[in-house]
Amino acid sequence: MENRLDTCLVCERIAAIRQGKNPYFVRELETGYVVLGDYQRFRGYTLFLCKIHATELHFLEKKFRSKFLQEMSLVGEAVYAAFRPEKLNYELLGAGRGAHMHWHFFPRREGDTPIPGPVWRLDPGEMYNKKYLPTEKELEELKRKLQEELDKLL
Repeated sequence: MENRLDTCLVCERIAAIRQGKNPYFVRELETGYVVLGDYQRFRGYTLFLCKIHATELHFLEKKFRSKFLQEMSLVGEAVYAAFRPEKLNYELLGAGRGAHMHWHFFPRREGDTPIPGPVWRLDPGEMYNKKYLPTEKELEELKRKLQEELDKLL
């Protein structure tokens, strides 16, 4: 992985994982890291952080890219099985500080937003409200559920 710690939030998160300092870390896979989202406005919100600092899928070497997409699909399946949403939204993002590609998995349920549509329509004050920060006990339970489903698939 290219050293982008001075500019990339995702690289900083990966460094914290490698140092054992990221409490949201769930599992390392060959091409990325599975982590729970800091704010659980959507219970089970999970991310898959690419191990390689890249801004686009087509910048990845073909074999790595295929494995990354395969693992992303397995992470999505595990999130779905663990949290049983009505619909699972997948988003590949990488804009902003560092532009490091990463997947978002949003377990969705009817009525989970005031107006149907993308989660990003929510006011940031709602999306990142401190009441959605899980307690240590809640975080461990979310991680356990996701680990169990990943164990079944990997």
